[in-house]
Amino acid sequence: MGEAGEEVVLYVYDLTGGMAKTLGQSLLQKNIEGIWHTAIIVFGKEYFFGSNGISICDPGTTALGNPLRTHSLGKTCLPEDVFQEYLRGLEQDTYSPFGQQLAPILELFSNSIGVHPGVRRSGSDFESLNNDIDSARKQSALLEEKRNKLNEKLEKREKRKKKKKDKNKYLSDQFCIDSEPSSSRKYCDNRKKMSENGTNGVNNGVAQPATAIAENDAEDLERKQLELKRKERDPPIVFPDTINVGLNTRILNRNYKVQNELERLVGLIDGRINPDDMQYVAELDQYMLENEGSWALGEGFLSFVGRLLNDDQLVSEVRETILNILAAGALKDDIILVLHQDRREHILMNYANGFDKLPLLEQLALTLFMCNLFENSSTSEWLLYISEWQLGSSSVSNIRVTTKVAVNSLLSEDKVLQDRGTALVHNLACKEVFDDVVVELAMAVLQYFNSKPNEEHSFRCMKSLARFCQISRQDVPQLVQMIGPPPSAFKGISNRIDEQIAEIQNYLR
Repeated sequence: MGEAGEEVVLYVYDLTGGMAKTLGQSLLQKNIEGIWHTAIIVFGKEYFFGSNGISICDPGTTALGNPLRTHSLGKTCLPEDVFQEYLRGLEQDTYSPFGQQLAPILELFSNSIGVHPGVRRSGSDFESLNNDIDSARKQSALLEEKRNKLNEKLEKREKRKKKKKDKNKYLSDQFCIDSEPSSSRKYCDNRKKMSENGTNGVNNGVAQPATAIAENDAEDLERKQLELKRKERDPPIVFPDTINVGLNTRILNRNYKVQNELERLVGLIDGRINPDDMQYVAELDQYMLENEGSWALGEGFLSFVGRLLNDDQLVSEVRETILNILAAGALKDDIILVLHQDRREHILMNYANGFDKLPLLEQLALTLFMCNLFENSSTSEWLLYISEWQLGSSSVSNIRVTTKVAVNSLLSEDKVLQDRGTALVHNLACKEVFDDVVVELAMAVLQYFNSKPNEEHSFRCMKSLARFCQISRQDVPQLVQMIGPPPSAFKGISNRIDEQIAEIQNYLR
C-alpha cells in the first residue's frame, strides 16, 4: 500500500427500495429519503453489520444489489492485517449480532482507523441517520407487536366462528325440517346445499375431486358477479353523510360526523357507566376514525352496546348517539364480523323489535343504521336471516324485525322517517325475499300511496310494488286490485314512474 493510504468508501442502500418517500410520514412522522443500510468498502471488500454481526463480501454483491449512492470517507493508513485484527476484536466486543449502529461505523473508519487529514468527511445529513434507523426499528417493533395481536384475535375469532357455524348449521337444519313454510324450507335446502358444496371440497367426509371444487368456485364467483350486477342495476339507497341532530337531519363530512358523535357519547356516559366500559369507546374510535378494522373491537363490544341500548338509567340521547355511530360503521364491509357475533344474544335485533315503542330520535337513528347496512351484500343478507329465536312469547327473526321497521317507518307521520321507510322498502324489494314478507310490504306500500307522496318516494314505492308483483304473481296483484289506489292514478308524474306502472299492469288481470 502506498503512502497515500487505502481509500474508504461508504455504500448507502435504501431498504425500502424507494418506498420510504411515500411511507416515511406514517412510519417516522417525518419526510425521509429512505431507510438506510450502510456498508464500508476498503481493501477491495465490503464490510457491513447486520443480524449476524460483521459480514464480508465482494463490493455490490449483497441481496440489496447496487448501492443507492456512495460517499468517500477518506483514506486509512493502517495496514490490512492490522485492520483485520482490529475487526476481529470489534466483532467479539462492540459489534456482536444485532448491534448495528451507523455512528460507530463512521467512527471506526475515521477516528479509530485513521482518515487522511486532507479528505473531508461525509455530509452532515448522515449524522442523523442513526436516529432515523433507531426510530424505524422502534416503529417496526410496534407494528410487529400490533400484527401479532391482530393474528391472535383473528385466530380466536375463526375458532369461535367455526363453533358457531357448526351449531347454527344444526339448528338451521332442525328449524327447516320442523317449522318453516314451504317457501322458506326450499330456501333452507338451497342454503344447505351451498354450504355442503362449499366446505373445503369435502362432502360427507369424502374429498371431492378437483373438478367439483372448481365448479363450486365457479358457481361462487358467478353468484358474486350476479350480486355485483344487481347492485349496479339497482343501487341500494343509503345515507353515507347523514346524521340526526335532534329533530334536524344534517349532511356532514363522515369523519367529522363520527368524531363529533364519539365526543358526544363520551360526554353523555362518562361517570354514568362502569369505568372499564370506556375502553370500548376507545376501540370504537380506532375502528371508525383510525381505520384499524373490526378486529379493533373487543369481544365485549356488543355487550357494551347492549348495555347502552337497554339501560333505563341512561338518557335516550345515549341510544341515539351510539346508533348514529353504528350507522356510519354500517358502511364498512367488515362490520359483518361484528354482526355475526350477535347471533346468540341478538342484542341489536331485540332492541329493533321494539321499534314502534321507541322515541322518534331513536327511530331515526335506527333506520339510518338499517338503511346503511344495505351498502354491502353481506350485511344486507344479515338483515334477511330467517333463523328464529324466542323473544318473550313471540318468535322473531332478522327478516321479521327488518320488515317491521320498514313498515312502521313507511307509515309514520314523520317525513324523515317516511323517507327512510321508502328506502328500506326499496332495498328489500331489490333483494330475494319470500312471499309472506312481500305481501306485508306490498300492503304497507298501497296504504302509503294514500298519503300522496312526492315523486322520489312514489318512484321508490312503485318500483318496489313492481318487484313484489314479480315475486308473488298472484297475491300482490290481487292486493293491488282489492285495496288500491290503482297505479294508474300516478300516471304522468314522471316517465320513470310510468315505466313502473306499465310493469305492474302486466300482472293485473
